[in-house]
Amino acid sequence: MTKYGLATSALALIASATCSSAFVPTTTPFASTRLFQSTEVEETEETKNKNVAQTEDTSRDKVMTFSYDMSLEEKYEKPTYPGTGNGLSGEEGEYDIVVIGSGMGGLTCAALSAKYGSKVLCLESHIKVGGSAHTFSRMHDGGKYSFEVGPSIFEGLDRPSLNPLRMIFDILEETMPVETYKGLGFWTPEGYWRFPIGTKKGFEELLTEQCGEDGPKAIREWNALCDRLKTLGGSTTAVALLNLRQDAGFLSTTAGALPFVVKNPDVFADLPLTFDDLSKTVDEIVTVPFVRNFIDLMCIFCGFPAKGAMTAHILYILERFFEESAAFSVPIGGTSQLGETLQRGLEKFGGKLQMNAHVDEIIVENGRATGVRLKNGKVVKARKAVVSNATPFNTVKMMPQKEEEPKDLTKWRDELGSLPRHGAISHLFLGIDAKGLDLSHIQDPAHLIIQDWDRSMQDSQNLCSFFIPSLLDKSVCPEGKHCIHVYSSGGEPYEPWEKLTPGSEEYEAYKKERVEVLFQAVERCIPDVRDRLEFSIIGSPPPPQALLPRDRGTDGMAGGGGAAG
Repeated sequence: MTKYGLATSALALIASATCSSAFVPTTTPFASTRLFQSTEVEETEETKNKNVAQTEDTSRDKVMTFSYDMSLEEKYEKPTYPGTGNGLSGEEGEYDIVVIGSGMGGLTCAALSAKYGSKVLCLESHIKVGGSAHTFSRMHDGGKYSFEVGPSIFEGLDRPSLNPLRMIFDILEETMPVETYKGLGFWTPEGYWRFPIGTKKGFEELLTEQCGEDGPKAIREWNALCDRLKTLGGSTTAVALLNLRQDAGFLSTTAGALPFVVKNPDVFADLPLTFDDLSKTVDEIVTVPFVRNFIDLMCIFCGFPAKGAMTAHILYILERFFEESAAFSVPIGGTSQLGETLQRGLEKFGGKLQMNAHVDEIIVENGRATGVRLKNGKVVKARKAVVSNATPFNTVKMMPQKEEEPKDLTKWRDELGSLPRHGAISHLFLGIDAKGLDLSHIQDPAHLIIQDWDRSMQDSQNLCSFFIPSLLDKSVCPEGKHCIHVYSSGGEPYEPWEKLTPGSEEYEAYKKERVEVLFQAVERCIPDVRDRLEFSIIGSPPPPQALLPRDRGTDGMAGGGGAAG
């Protein structure tokens, strides 16, 4: 694999393959401080109605995506948050590769490019590395509480595995301490149950327990689905995700899979299935409701249920989650350790990271990106490439339209507003007193809660998750306390929020209304959680627009199969 190809393919895959997507929280919470002015967005009524209407009729078979006219800008200056920097740092210079953004993809691209000999600069607007995967702290009664604001459920970070992020750590020869756990808790209309990973027998016992007289049928149907996708699942081992590319170079980077292909020639016939709607295969094989519900819950980590999810999203689960060594990981010290580990790798190989350095413009000359202009006016030149780890919705704003620009760029800008994206996410951060608290009925820090199987799992008022890292990582809060992060699925419409003035009575009331379901979710596990509160923080959708930044609070592109298009 070429050095640059490895770095760029890693950028494309690292975020999607290591953890969840639309169900991953991305908000940095400063909701308790008034930081916004009144927002006015000139969207067409047609667009507004489409985005909001789909959240008002959230039946199970609905696939929800959002879109906005990117030619219309918000009529306010995005604020600077206390403690997050003003974006005015950064020095002039010339590098081989300039990377915009220090999220997982940006840091991976920068670190690998540096390892393989390029002079690299990674620019980050925030004063913290890691993009969505970072941690914030709150002092209370002399004690420090640390909360995740990004991804919280990781598999395969504790040892060499198929997880691309772990592969990157190993390539960079960096380590990150973790604690592990072996299951996910689910709170459903029928009650609590636990999905054990690392044991096929344990999963079959779960099917028997939950499906009653349909237990044997559920096991047969699950095994039939596994058999149908077995060849494709095997290809995830034969061809590492880091070897996949979107250009002709894939012929060389995937050549190592030739023995697998020779032994399994039917993989070619199944390749179109990889990117097709998973529900087509599920509908052919699976009829038992519990199994169908379980598959949807696993797929929602990519942002869609089985209807809308690419088949590729479940291949990793089928191939990896039932191996004996499979385990989920909690990074010791918080998810900020992910970015800090990649930063160490970047700097070890001579790469440079500049924080608080916001990019205002990507400079395009003679049909190629040749550098960037920073918010402070300084220019950084790039001899080989400029790589953006920002969302496409934010990247296009760094490329103002010009008369002589490449036609492909004009076409991309014109079509961007119609591309599907995920909605926003609501968050709730809780510090609680754990004195006398009995949590012996749960074994794991990560839990999913669904209110109604007949409603869409993308509905932010129907599906959410809570994470208690302090069960395994005692460094994140004082002794005798717990930190809990609760977050909705990525189906929160932005329009109702932008009509309100942050800090106003109406805004504060709407915040409380939208997170009530998150409080109720934790009460399924800890009935007296409100009585145990030391403090709570509500993370509403608008802040990511200024902090990460994310256009209209989106959790990113809604790439999927079939109906998700």
